Amino acid sequence: EQKRLYRAVYEKNVSQIAKLAGARNGEGQLKNIAMQLRKCCNHPFLINGIEETTTAAAVENAKEGEDPMSTDAVYGRLIAASGKLVLLDKLLPKLRSDGHRVLIFSQFVMVLDILNDYFMYRGFNFERIDGAVHGKERQLAIDRFCAPDSNAFIFMLSTRAGGVGINLTAADRVIIFDSDWNPQNDVQAMARCHRIGQKKQVTVFRLITTKTYEAQMFERASLKLGLDQAV
Repeated sequence: EQKRLYRAVYEKNVSQIAKLAGARNGEGQLKNIAMQLRKCCNHPFLINGIEETTTAAAVENAKEGEDPMSTDAVYGRLIAASGKLVLLDKLLPKLRSDGHRVLIFSQFVMVLDILNDYFMYRGFNFERIDGAVHGKERQLAIDRFCAPDSNAFIFMLSTRAGGVGINLTAADRVIIFDSDWNPQNDVQAMARCHRIGQKKQVTVFRLITTKTYEAQMFERASLKLGLDQAV
């Protein structure tokens, strides 16, 4: 599904997009191709109409005795729709069982919303900071996560809002869910773990969908970073 949608957007195939995203959403997805391709790489449900048509197809094709609207079925579709979420669904239980704590960064607040639902479904305790979380609430979330008796396993942040001036040495794993056009923003995000007081080895996972616009974007951003280092 994700591949078909990506190809349809890439080829500006309005009829195929209309089929996948619903008749009214066909044209609207082609206003900013680069952004739509990035959304598709993260999760197809970020594109208007895809979730509804996926649900409708599941209801139509349901076998006898199946409930396509049960909690497990709904979240099963949510996870299966995105390669990154499929990977995350395998990676996070392993990190939790090994005693690690995780920071997850994304450019898109909509991605954080999807992850929010997914974490609640899987029973992962988490904290969250994005552009809508200000001052006192922001500090309280950081304090809760860094407290010695904290049971929060994940801290998810939007790259711009959570990339600067925060010390989160309680975590030792960083997942960059999607990369920024400005590589310095990603470097800042990774530095939330690499702070004075960090006693553990920090590992960074960067999720990139292969052979896509996202991969090209990361390549160019890396060249920018290389040039910056050289200068």
